[in-house]
Amino acid sequence: MNICIIGHGMMGRWHSEAISKRSDCNLHTLVGRKMDTTATFATEFGFENWTTNLNDALLNDEIDAVIIASPSESHTDHAFACLAQNKHTLVEIPLAMSENDAKKIVTLAKEKKLILGSVQPSRFSDGIKKLQIRLRKGEENIRHMVGKFYTHRLENIGHTGYRRSWTDNLLWHHTLHLLDLGIWLLDQPIRQIQSFMPASDLKTGTPMDVFYGVETELDQSLILTGSYYSKQQIHEMLIVTDLETYRLDLVNEKLVSSKTEEIIPSVQEANVRVTDDFVSSIRNRRETFANGQSLLPSIQILQKIQNNWDAQNQKGSILGRSEYG
Repeated sequence: MNICIIGHGMMGRWHSEAISKRSDCNLHTLVGRKMDTTATFATEFGFENWTTNLNDALLNDEIDAVIIASPSESHTDHAFACLAQNKHTLVEIPLAMSENDAKKIVTLAKEKKLILGSVQPSRFSDGIKKLQIRLRKGEENIRHMVGKFYTHRLENIGHTGYRRSWTDNLLWHHTLHLLDLGIWLLDQPIRQIQSFMPASDLKTGTPMDVFYGVETELDQSLILTGSYYSKQQIHEMLIVTDLETYRLDLVNEKLVSSKTEEIIPSVQEANVRVTDDFVSSIRNRRETFANGQSLLPSIQILQKIQNNWDAQNQKGSILGRSEYG
């Protein structure tokens, strides 16, 4: 299977490493922004081809699938372009930065009968999968969840220390990981949404804090908070059920309950599982474990929060956010 990867930041590297270890896949083409860095990365991983022109790459009929690891604001354009050229597509989070765009992407994939996956690594922890099965069977029921994402992002520098050419988004990127996990576990209609997000920071051009909460028709609650001002790295979800309390600690790679402590895959290891599931889905013509359609309920919640922010800030611009149409 010939794979094209768009982007060679941290996620592009992780996906390239995952594909390079598979005997049934080939790193066919790398698409980057700058010629020198793209060429260097392509040589490092042994890509057969590299280019800075996505359209030229997608016209190559040898490419079977594309993994989009470009900046968040580019995901929608890149997803449409890949699907339009009949390529199975895996999109790094977020799938899109508006509900309208996300629905269009999902619809296009369905029309063309293509595999569309979204990178949601938190779903791939064994302990979380087992909990989700118990919840679906009604053996256990969620009462309350609290998700936290905190990191220091006062400068436009990512996890690897590389200075980015783009600005990240706390709402549509980082808290979406935890929101998707919560909504996927709850699997219930949402009754109410409350949120707060301040105006964009003058230095970074993006809101630096966020709080939002949802309640379901069954009186369950999910609260998400995050900040780019934090001097501590926190990425976790507290899950309170009628039988147990679990703390999913994604920084220290643990799933802790009152009785057990389980080591979970690192985010990179979980990302390998996402990539493997995508390849398997194509080979077996089945939906991915985290398909585009399954992400729409979370995208709909973010859109309502974004609409509230737009109304309060007269649709003030946020760096790192774009819409296709």
